[in-house]
Amino acid sequence: MASRTRSGSEEGRDGCDDAYEVRMRGRFERRSRCAVAWLFMEGRRAEAAEGMADGAGGSAGGPVATRVPVLLRGQGPVVAAVALGGAAGAAARYGASLLWPAAPSAFPWTILVVNTVGCAVMGVLMVVITEGRQTHRLVRPFLGTGVLGGFTTFSTYAVDIVRLTDLREVRTALAYLALTPVAALAAVWAGSAATRRAIAAATAVAASRRRR
Repeated sequence: MASRTRSGSEEGRDGCDDAYEVRMRGRFERRSRCAVAWLFMEGRRAEAAEGMADGAGGSAGGPVATRVPVLLRGQGPVVAAVALGGAAGAAARYGASLLWPAAPSAFPWTILVVNTVGCAVMGVLMVVITEGRQTHRLVRPFLGTGVLGGFTTFSTYAVDIVRLTDLREVRTALAYLALTPVAALAAVWAGSAATRRAIAAATAVAASRRRR
């Protein structure tokens, strides 16, 4: 009798768990459908507003509207700049790994230097674009997202740590794991700080020349 009572209580709990799971799954599906419907309606509203604006321009003799998504319009040069820059950066990193190869069980100094140099240049570029002179709109996607994004690597960093751990080089893996983010953050800070000082000095020199 005790075993039957225990099995009955367990079946009751299982039934409650199944009912709860079904109920939560239904709520999730309803919320998902509501979210999809909301996104669809927002997209339709944006298209309607764009069509009204284009229609007003067309009636006034403006250009005829084309059915191109707003987010994709004019992004071809940006995509091309990112692709070309990424190819150049990845090729440079691959060339560095060929020039200075590291043994499987050795400390991966080449990738550490590559990531550190890339982060330093990223700090310089960040200050030049945001605080320096106005640059072309493709400079940031080409150099930042493209070249530096392809030159620096997080995937190789992770693969190196796994490889060193598999080879039982745990100390080397831990040192590499800790040193890389510290060096990268320090490089970004140093590059941005040096660039700010250089821009401030150049601005002061230009101001003194104008006063003369």
